[in-house]
Parts: sequence; C-alpha cells; structure tokens
Amino acid sequence: MSKPSKGLLWALAAATLAGACLHFLYALWPNPVTAVLAPVNESLWEHGKILFWPYLTAMLVLTRNGPPGCRTPWLLTAPLLVGAMLGAGWLYHFTLGGEAMAVDIGLYVVLMAAGFLLPEALSAAAERPLLGVLGVLAVLALGAALVLFTFLPPDHPLFLDLSGVNTWRTIPC
Repeated sequence: MSKPSKGLLWALAAATLAGACLHFLYALWPNPVTAVLAPVNESLWEHGKILFWPYLTAMLVLTRNGPPGCRTPWLLTAPLLVGAMLGAGWLYHFTLGGEAMAVDIGLYVVLMAAGFLLPEALSAAAERPLLGVLGVLAVLALGAALVLFTFLPPDHPLFLDLSGVNTWRTIPC
C-alpha cells in the first residue's frame, strides 16, 4: 500500500469535519433541505448521512478530471461504509447495550478513514465497466433511501430516535 497523498489526507480531514458539522445542521436550521443532508434525529440510520454525503463530495473533488473508471472504487466503497456503520452501530448499541459517545465518534472516524484507504485496494475494479454501473446504482439507491427514509422512516429499530437517556435498553428487539 502506497503512502496516502497530502491531497487525500486533506480531503479525509475535510470530509470528517464536514460530517461532524452535518450532525448539528438540522438542529440549527430545520428545514427539508437540511433534513436530506443531516440527521434529523439520533437514529442509527440517520447517522449514515454524516458519512455518505461528505464522502461522496470528497470523491467528486478527488476524482475530478481523472481517467475513466476512477470513481468506481469510491462508488463501491460508499455503500460499504454506511453498511459497516449500521452493522457496527447495531452491534455496539443494540447487542452490547453500549452508550458511550466516544465509541460512536471513534467508529465514525475509523470508517471515514477506511473509506479513503479502501478505494486503492479496490482500484482493479476501475477496469471493469459493469462494476462502475453497479457502483453508481448502489450509490443512487442508498442516496434515495436516505432521502426517502428521512421523511417516511420504516417501523424498525434502525430508524428509532434514541436520544433519550438509557433508551438503548428499552428497545424491543
């Protein structure tokens, strides 16, 4: 694995900071536009937004003017990151009953960093056009789900607002 470039490290820092800022955007400025971009509550699902939107923005900046297929590894990585966040959040909060904010923040930072390292490991995917199409479709589907479930959340624990004290222990699983 090659040493990450300064540009990649700056993009990682900017995306991580942008996601942290998105966490508070809706509380500061509640409206439908900010609801699409930022978590509207403390559900696990809503927190996928703080990873997804900044990551996609960084991908667009880092891959602009790149060769054909250069976005494919990034597009394949984005849904994996959100899935890993949901899976790890489920394991930590629902299965283990954890409530430490430091763990949540650490998980976010580790996953964001992984998102900037994984595309290099998936770089061979850039040569396969079908994977590029699948990546685009997966990102579009996830983006649409993030928007749709902001306004019409399913009746599932992933979508429950867990901002109350000790709410993790009262969730019916």
